[in-house]
Amino acid sequence: MAIFDINKTLTQTGDSFKQLSVLNPLTIHKKGRRAKALFALSLVCFFWGTTWLASKQGVKYMPALQLAGIRQFLGGSCYVVYFLIKKLPLPKRKEWIAILVLSGLNFLLSNGLTTWSVKYISAGLAAIIAAIFPLWLVVISLFGSQSTISWKPVTGLIIGFAGVCIIFYEHLHDFFNKDFRFGIILSVIATWSWAFGTLYTKKQAASFNPYFSLGLQMLISGLFLLLFTNLTGQAVAYSAIPWQSLAAIGYLVVFGSVISFIAYLYALQNLSAEQTSLYAYINPIVAVLLGWLIFSEKLTVFIAVGGLVTLFGVYLVNKAYKTPSPGMPETEGV
Repeated sequence: MAIFDINKTLTQTGDSFKQLSVLNPLTIHKKGRRAKALFALSLVCFFWGTTWLASKQGVKYMPALQLAGIRQFLGGSCYVVYFLIKKLPLPKRKEWIAILVLSGLNFLLSNGLTTWSVKYISAGLAAIIAAIFPLWLVVISLFGSQSTISWKPVTGLIIGFAGVCIIFYEHLHDFFNKDFRFGIILSVIATWSWAFGTLYTKKQAASFNPYFSLGLQMLISGLFLLLFTNLTGQAVAYSAIPWQSLAAIGYLVVFGSVISFIAYLYALQNLSAEQTSLYAYINPIVAVLLGWLIFSEKLTVFIAVGGLVTLFGVYLVNKAYKTPSPGMPETEGV
């Protein structure tokens, strides 16, 4: 009888390892489409979580807006060149208006200010604040919608903000620090901007390739940020940018903009929307844990519990609004 139990346990253990082996990068090319999609999703979860740390490392040695401008310009150029080689038509005249508006909301304000914020607050805290943007969608709906809002998103809103209160309970004294306040303000404005960008995308969604659009948005915003930082004297000479910031920019472009978006697109095509949206809850966890391990950022019970409560509230809101914006992730790394 004991031998039978041992054999049964070994069999179950072996089956568990077989299930885990589906994500083995050395054998992933032999797997089916679903396994490859899960692997792609795992890359998105990890890389978009690490972009917060890469940005924080980069802004230690150069102006944040200049770093964001270079990253957006290079990342956007990769997309635009690719789609031009594929001979995709450029947007029509009326579509350029939407692209310009979204360039300002999604990248100039949201990505630019978020990159600036990690100069003053921890990468993990900034990632959690960014993750609550669906809660702002509920707030905007409460004030701007003509129809009645169901109880599910409102419940998620209350739980989400309760989690934020738990997180900031031990940070109350930090608000006396003007740099900390400034970082929080930048991060919150960036989250609002992403929320308005999401709503605008839903209203202006067209047949135009959304990923080509994202590339154009990044390119336009990157050019504007580089021009702005140079005209206002906030830029350093390119030859004076230290290797740490150059390495951070390279990581953000290659892994944060190119590889992650390709992996996200593949996962979106081969997994359900609910499965693909899991990255939105894992990204902040990756940022918090790696921030603690690499930068020795504070990781306390309040941050851990508050973060989980906040993400649960975000989950309830996303569950209530199952249809994501066309071609636009629910939230991204910085």
